[in-house]
Amino acid sequence: MTPPTPTVNQCLDFIDLHEMLINIRAHSFKVARVAELLIDGLVEAKRAISPLPAREFVIAGALLHDIAKTECLKTNCLHATRGDELCRALGFPEIGEIVREHVILEEFTAELYQQGLFPAKELVYYADKRVRHDEIVSLESRLDYIIERYGNSDPKREHYIRLNFQQCQELEVYLFSFLDFTADQVPLLISREPFSRT
Repeated sequence: MTPPTPTVNQCLDFIDLHEMLINIRAHSFKVARVAELLIDGLVEAKRAISPLPAREFVIAGALLHDIAKTECLKTNCLHATRGDELCRALGFPEIGEIVREHVILEEFTAELYQQGLFPAKELVYYADKRVRHDEIVSLESRLDYIIERYGNSDPKREHYIRLNFQQCQELEVYLFSFLDFTADQVPLLISREPFSRT
């Protein structure tokens, strides 16, 4: 059963309501396009474990993953935690879980991924790591950016960032073993159309 899921139009309304900055919108839209490609690819390849997460659920989680980032840039709050709170307040607690875990997964379950089980939060977590600003990049390139931007020249902090990306690299291997295209092909397969109201 699909959890309560906002439509694309509702997601765009929430983005407007929370006055998401233009650059964060562009990033969110591109992350949603990557997540959309992944879920569509898993459905088409027919090798992953069913039932797969609903396409609309994955896209909504991706569109809203940075819903609190604009606010948190002003108040210094944790945007993943605050985004979870906002989604719950809007009546979408399962979307809130995706938002809460898009930076760091609370549970990394390699055994499930090896079997082809990919929940929505894993797809959004991976998609977010592939997008720097609004450009699709490799995990290695994104890691370099994250360390430069958020590492604060702190070896301990950099260590944890690298550990998180090692998990994401492992997830990438499992994920693309169930898809009919490679990680390198993702930028070529993404729709250039922005998300818009229907």
